[in-house]
Amino acid sequence: MDKQEAIYDYIRYKQLLSEAVDETKRLELIETMIRENARDRLEAQRTADRIAMTAMTVARVLGPGGRRDNV
Repeated sequence: MDKQEAIYDYIRYKQLLSEAVDETKRLELIETMIRENARDRLEAQRTADRIAMTAMTVARVLGPGGRRDNV
């Protein structure tokens, strides 16, 4: 799975939801989301975002030297 496929497509799902005006279309939306593993992709994206934010915070705290040793 490449990076493009792994991203939760908010805009697309929002559009599909706005078009789901009757029971048949709502069921089609649910089937589409299940087929595309939408919830799993959203959780994976959130996890990746949290990891990236943590890494940035650690880098900022440690500073440009990378490590701070008490000498």
